[in-house]
Amino acid sequence: MDTTLLVLAAGMGSRYGGLKQMDGVGPSGETLLDYSVYDAAHRGFNRVVFVIRRDFEEDFRDRVGHRYEDRMDVGYAFQQINDLPAGFAVPEGRTKPWGTGHAILAAREAVDTPFMAINADDFYGRDAFDAVGEFLKAHDENGTRFCMGGYRLDATLSEHGSVSRGVCQADADGLLITVREHTQIQRTVQGITDLATGVGFGGAERVSMNCWGFTPEVFPLLEGGFKTFLEDQGCGEKSEFYIPSAVEGMITSGVATVQLVPVENQWFGVTYREDRPIVAEVLADLTAKGQYPTPLG
Repeated sequence: MDTTLLVLAAGMGSRYGGLKQMDGVGPSGETLLDYSVYDAAHRGFNRVVFVIRRDFEEDFRDRVGHRYEDRMDVGYAFQQINDLPAGFAVPEGRTKPWGTGHAILAAREAVDTPFMAINADDFYGRDAFDAVGEFLKAHDENGTRFCMGGYRLDATLSEHGSVSRGVCQADADGLLITVREHTQIQRTVQGITDLATGVGFGGAERVSMNCWGFTPEVFPLLEGGFKTFLEDQGCGEKSEFYIPSAVEGMITSGVATVQLVPVENQWFGVTYREDRPIVAEVLADLTAKGQYPTPLG
């Protein structure tokens, strides 16, 4: 079965004022995205599609996309603010696209195989690609049984400030029930706590890090959910159609099931500037242990 890695990269330019986050953090200047594409290719994914913005297409193709053309088929999709269903218009004052659910929907013409969706600037680790890849190949490529790679909460925190995490609830069979967003999770002397609500956590809770496994059947479901979102929240200048909320809507309405597949390795990203040297140290350690070559081949 052919499988695709879908990389959500449309927010890169806006968050970093260009593609500055493509500066390397690995021993030979590898980026976090380099590790994701490496892991995906070594676990049988044969195509990568980048969801980007039109305004930095040329820069992205030159600096990023062409680096992977010798190991995988490379494609592109474009997240555009005016990519809306018939009958809807961009609200006055809105300047940004509509979030991660909209980003995945933007790839509907570029992806026709089961696919794994991830963020461009996070490190997911080989366990994630194993777990999601195995799930996709074991299930109907035309069905609506999807999956989410769930990380332990305590494996996704920053030592330099609070983070926002979608905390998951699953049933006895591991099927996802809800994903609840907590916006200020941080380690404190009392333990892991959401500073916004005072809710405490043990650390073993599974959280969503935008690591999903879908079939192309998700696209019409996302389109329907996006229409509902626009009807309810489309007038907001900053409202966003997030993929966890979209997926939860599919679960609630009974049109899809989502298996929570545990991912045991560490997730990390550069949430704060101070995270960068720690990320570089971890990557150097993984390389020294032989888990990755340097440079990545």
